[in-house]
Amino acid sequence: MPDEMIRPRDDCHNCSLAPGRRAFIRDSLLIAAGALAALGANPAAAFALPVELMEGGRRADETIKYPVPATDGVQIDKDNQVILVRWQNAAYAFNLSCPHQNTALRWDDADSRFQCPKHHSKYRPDGEFIEGRATRGMDRFAIQHQGDQLIVDVDKMFKQDEDGAAWNAAVVSLTA
Repeated sequence: MPDEMIRPRDDCHNCSLAPGRRAFIRDSLLIAAGALAALGANPAAAFALPVELMEGGRRADETIKYPVPATDGVQIDKDNQVILVRWQNAAYAFNLSCPHQNTALRWDDADSRFQCPKHHSKYRPDGEFIEGRATRGMDRFAIQHQGDQLIVDVDKMFKQDEDGAAWNAAVVSLTA
C-alpha cells in the first residue's frame, strides 16, 4: 500500500500560521482587542480584568510557580487546570472547573465575573458564588507568596462548603 494511503497528508508543514490551540486563542484575543479599539471601545471598561493565557512551571511535588501579576486580571493555565486571579490587592488560585458539574469556567469581561457556560452559575473574581445552580464558591487551591512568585499547590484544593476556614485562608495579600 502506498505511503500516502497510510499516513495522513500534512499540507500545513510549510504554513506560516502559528500552530496550536494556544497560539490560536492568543491571536484571537489580540484580534478581538484590536477590533474593540478600532470601534472606539473604552479599553478601561472593556478590559477591567484582562484575561491572559499562561503556563506555570510545575515541580515534582505538584506545586506550580507563577509570576506575581503586576495588575488586576485573570490568567488561565489550561494545562494545569488553574485560574490565577489578582483582584483588589489579593491573589487567588482556582480550579478551572465549575463546582456544580465540572464544566470549564469562563471569564465574562462585560460583567467582571466568572460564569459557567453550561448552567450559568456566576462567581465574583474572588470565587464567591453569586447565583445559578452551583451551591458554593469556586474551588480554591492553596497559594503562597515567595518573592516575585506565587506558589500554587494543586494537591490542596478547598471547597467552600466542606472546609470554609481553609477556603477563606487560600488567598495571598499583595499589599506593600
